[in-house]
Amino acid sequence: MASGDQRIILDEGLAVRLRRSGRARRMTLRVPRDGSGPVLTLPPHVPLSEGRDFAQSRRDWLQAAMGRVPERRVAAPGAALPVEGRALILTPAPVRRVTPEAHALLIPEGRPAGTVAAAWLRQLAMTRLRAACDRHAARLGRPYRAIVLRDTRSRWGSCTHDGRLMFNWRLIMAPPPVLDYVAAHEVAHLAHMDHSPRFWAQVAALMPDHAPHRAWLRAQGGDLMLWRFGD
Repeated sequence: MASGDQRIILDEGLAVRLRRSGRARRMTLRVPRDGSGPVLTLPPHVPLSEGRDFAQSRRDWLQAAMGRVPERRVAAPGAALPVEGRALILTPAPVRRVTPEAHALLIPEGRPAGTVAAAWLRQLAMTRLRAACDRHAARLGRPYRAIVLRDTRSRWGSCTHDGRLMFNWRLIMAPPPVLDYVAAHEVAHLAHMDHSPRFWAQVAALMPDHAPHRAWLRAQGGDLMLWRFGD
């Protein structure tokens, strides 16, 4: 697992987040689509000076890649917020609680739309993920210990050795089969704590048609990270 983030400053003040990872075999530089800025990953044995030189040598690529990152999206009144794969317009209304309709997500008037919408999405995510994990765990014949929701930037889910399942609550914004795939993926780790052929065979047993949903997450999951819910 990578250590906490540090930053290095390139020429002209360009900041790059630095991560040390025991899994890394070479230096890598990437620009996440969530707008959080470029990230340089270094193996433990590579000196910081060498990493900085590596990033500096690719400064032109960095600037071009940063220019292609989509703008962040704000969950404010009038925004078309994705909810289970559908775009719902955030709409203040005289309602007591968040209410989804055919084309709108009604938010109580006078409440901060982004904060309220995020809380509602987290609750819905927990409901959907618990149901999916219960179903997959029953098929697998192995119980999980707990479900935890977070807002991570590097992964959609994880499974600990003691059976705790972690999911990014933003999965509720994706089409339902995508959420179901991630649930099946993490439940399969209850049997195989790796990504071996046996693991993927178990995922296929739980969800035979998972490939397109995995592909959707790789291609479009970054767009879900662009949403900001603070007011």
